[in-house]
Order: sequence, then C-alpha cells, then structure tokens
Amino acid sequence: MSAIEPPVEIETAASPDAAVIWLHGLGADGHDFEPVVDQLALPPDSRIRFIFPHAPHRPVTLNGGYVMRAWYDIHSLERGARQDREGLEEARGLVDALIQRERERGIAASRIVLMGFSQGGAVALHAGLRRDEPVAGIGALSTYLPLHHLLAEERHPNSHDTPIFMAHGLYDPVVTYDIGLSSRDHLLELGYHVEWHEYPMEHSLCPQEIDDIARWLSERLKKSD
Repeated sequence: MSAIEPPVEIETAASPDAAVIWLHGLGADGHDFEPVVDQLALPPDSRIRFIFPHAPHRPVTLNGGYVMRAWYDIHSLERGARQDREGLEEARGLVDALIQRERERGIAASRIVLMGFSQGGAVALHAGLRRDEPVAGIGALSTYLPLHHLLAEERHPNSHDTPIFMAHGLYDPVVTYDIGLSSRDHLLELGYHVEWHEYPMEHSLCPQEIDDIARWLSERLKKSD
C-alpha cells in the first residue's frame, strides 16, 4: 500500500467530537474542498474535524498514462469498462487507516462521516459499505458506484443501514447523470437508504447542494441528549 501524505485538517472548534473525511476528485488534492467548511455554515456548537486527505500519484489510463493524484486508475467512464479493483482496495485501506486514526484520537466510527466528490465519492461508497464497524453516513457527490456487480457479495451486513447522501448534476459531462442515477437505483435495489438530490449544474457543487449537505451532516452528527 502507498504511504499517504498528512491530510489537511480543519477543526470547527476545540476538542472535536466528530469527524468528516472528505475525499477529492481525480487530479485534485486535499486543499480542493477546504473552502466548503466555511460555506457549510454549520451550527456554532458543532465540534467537527474535517479531514481532507491527498490521493497518491499514479498513472491514469483515461488520461493517457499521465501521472496525477488518483485514488485508483480509471480506464474509461463508459459502462462495462474495466475497473481497477486493486486500486480501489488500496484506497479502501487508506480510508480505513484514516478512520482508525480518528478512533485513536477519541472519535467513534459512529461519529465519522465519509464524503467524496467524483472519484473520491466512489471510494467513499466502496470503503463505507464494506465496513464491519459502520460510519455515521456516506456522502457521494457527482459520482458512481464502483464494482457494483460485486457489492451484493462483498458488502458487510453491519453497514446495511448506513445513510447515504447522493447528489448529481443534471448536465454532468464527466460522470454523466444516467450513471449516477443507475448507481442510486442499484443501491436502492440492495435495500440501502439513499437520499438523492439532483441540481441544474455540471461536474461541480452548487450553493443549494452545500446547504443540503450541511443539513444532512447536522442530522448525521447531532448529539444525543
């Protein structure tokens, strides 16, 4: 497994009691979603540690073998294309290590949310649904369900009830809307709880989506009395 660089971390208050691990998309890095912490405008009593890891550098077949930050290799975004199972499993290991690090810092898995955009969202789904110790929720933004044909046999029953937030742009030219929709439908067919949102945008985030994410995160990480 490749060593992972220290992630970017932002704490909304001292002594965090929850964490959000947010995975960037292909070719970006952990700084990509730093601004979203302020944009979420979470309640002032929230004590959340946002963790933005950097993907390792690797050649990406889709981009002619160009070396860039990528959680796994992508051969094509067409349906039925070969998928990099080994790379996805490596990324899953990195996510599990980040979750374990938070547990060692005193935050239970049930207080940790996995979020990801595009390729990062695919990793969040791949890793989160195979965990024996479920996380508080999985946010999958402008993305798809990788290795969907294997999920029924590889998923862990303990994570069956993990809430899933999926959001997609109606005009996405990268991960097309129909791919996102079919991923949602496959998850629903397997009995997962999916909250679906779609927006008049391309491959990005929009203000309404950020508001919806903020509300969903607050619900997932609210403190029990």
